[in-house]
Parts: sequence; C-alpha cells; structure tokens
Amino acid sequence: MPSSLEILSEVPGLPKPRGPFSAGIISEGRLLHVSGQGPYCPETGGFVRGTIAEQTRLTLECLRRVIVHCGAGVSDIVSCRVYLQPLDKQTFAAMNAIYAEFFGAHRPARTTIGTQLLEIDVEIDCIVRIPL
Repeated sequence: MPSSLEILSEVPGLPKPRGPFSAGIISEGRLLHVSGQGPYCPETGGFVRGTIAEQTRLTLECLRRVIVHCGAGVSDIVSCRVYLQPLDKQTFAAMNAIYAEFFGAHRPARTTIGTQLLEIDVEIDCIVRIPL
C-alpha cells in the first residue's frame, strides 16, 4: 500500500469494521473516502432496526463521527451514495427528509441505489475534502 494513503482502522464511537475493509482512507489531495456506514448505536453497541427515518439519522451521525475524527465537517462532503431497501417512493421520501435536514443548505452530489442489505435498510458512504 503506498505511503500516501492513511487508513482509518478505528474511529471513536464506532465499531471496528467487521470485514476486510477500513472505516475510511485518506488519499492524496486530502480526500477522505468513508466506507459505508449504517444505523449503528454506540449506546447499545449494535445496529438499530427502526424506521427508515431513524436508520437514516443514525447512519448520518455515524458518517459525521468519521468526518469529524479526520478534521472535516458536513460542509466538506463532496458526494454520497445512499443504499436503500426497499427503494420505493415512501422509503425514498423518508430517507430524503432526514438527509435534507442533516445537510441543510449544503448539497453534495448524491446517488441513491436500491439494494438488498442484510441487517439494515440504509447504508451511506461518502467522499470528503479535508480542509488544510
């Protein structure tokens, strides 16, 4: 692995990744690539199977933990990918309302993908520009 990559193996308040991947990688150009986060609750130590709105809110808070840990903020997010199940109008609207609340006036690029997740209904990854 080139020395220009910084691998995030642990982030306070989040579990260690449960597979052969990291929480994120900081690459050249100060870009943070955050692995997909889900609705993890640090108080219970597990994923929350609540409503789409509840899962989206927790998932975005997990993303925020990684981003802040690396010295960036929500306004530094460049793009997001949202994985959602089921992908229908109601689920999309519930996710989108919380997503809009979280980002406020900031509008990163986004793709929403319908998928089949195992334990959760929402997963989000992102790319972040880390300020100097």
